[in-house]
Order: sequence, then structure tokens, then C-alpha cells
Amino acid sequence: MEYISGVKVRRLRLIPDDRGWLMEILRSDWEEYETFGQVYVTTCYPGVVKAWHYHKSQTDHFTCVGGMAKVALYDPREDSPTKGMVNEFCIGPLNPTLIKIPRLVYHGFAAIGNDTAVIVNTPTAVYNYESPDEHRVPYDDPSIPYSWQVKMR
Repeated sequence: MEYISGVKVRRLRLIPDDRGWLMEILRSDWEEYETFGQVYVTTCYPGVVKAWHYHKSQTDHFTCVGGMAKVALYDPREDSPTKGMVNEFCIGPLNPTLIKIPRLVYHGFAAIGNDTAVIVNTPTAVYNYESPDEHRVPYDDPSIPYSWQVKMR
């Protein structure tokens, strides 16, 4: 798959032993790392879409650690070589993946199946409660060429 300019994807590795497993999500010696802002968990219930939004000054790093999530990205940036491109990823414990989402790229996610999707995000900036860097449009905004419907293949 060709990625939107600035998007980086890393297949993560589960390290199991007889007690359980460990998975590194983001390391400062990986190329995806920029800087540390904070770490938080966000969830999405089955049948719900959490989209679309972008950030002007932060980069996000998504990993799904519970359930499965469909993560979609859309590049509206005028100066981008991938303007108009959409990327879609199915991530979770069955496909452990880190997605680096650049500034100004719309993104969102939905749970796949019957379980809540649990996303860990490590953005490059802390959340500013007085002036949030959250710029939103509805999940079904007609300017974004993407449908959150399940695709029957």
C-alpha cells in the first residue's frame, strides 16, 4: 500500500512468555518517534465512528491494544504529493501496528466486530484544555472520499 506523505507504519512485535506478553508501542530510537507529549487511551464502542479530526501542531501515534479498529486517514494538504489520498488500516492484537499520523491529516477510527476498540495514542504535544488542537468535521463529511460502512468483498 502506498502511504499518505508523512505516514509511517510499523508492524509491532508481541514478546510472549509463560506469564503473558509484552509489546513495545513507541521507542525513542525508532524513526517514527519525534518527541513526547503524553500518552492516553481512547475507546470506541461497536457501531460508533470517531471521525474526522486533524491537528495543526501535533503528530499522533496510534496503536490498538484491545479489540480491533479500522483506522482511516485522509490527506487534504494542498502542498502534499499525496493530496486526496485515503489510507485504511485494520489494527489490534491480531495485527499489532503503530501508525504515525502527521499534522493536518484527517483521521478517525471505528471498532471492528463486537468488542470495544482500545487505542493508545502517544501524541507529540500535551492536550491544551483552554485551546485544543482539535479541528473536526463530521464522520460522513462529503468532502472526504471515504465510507465507514463495512465492505463486503
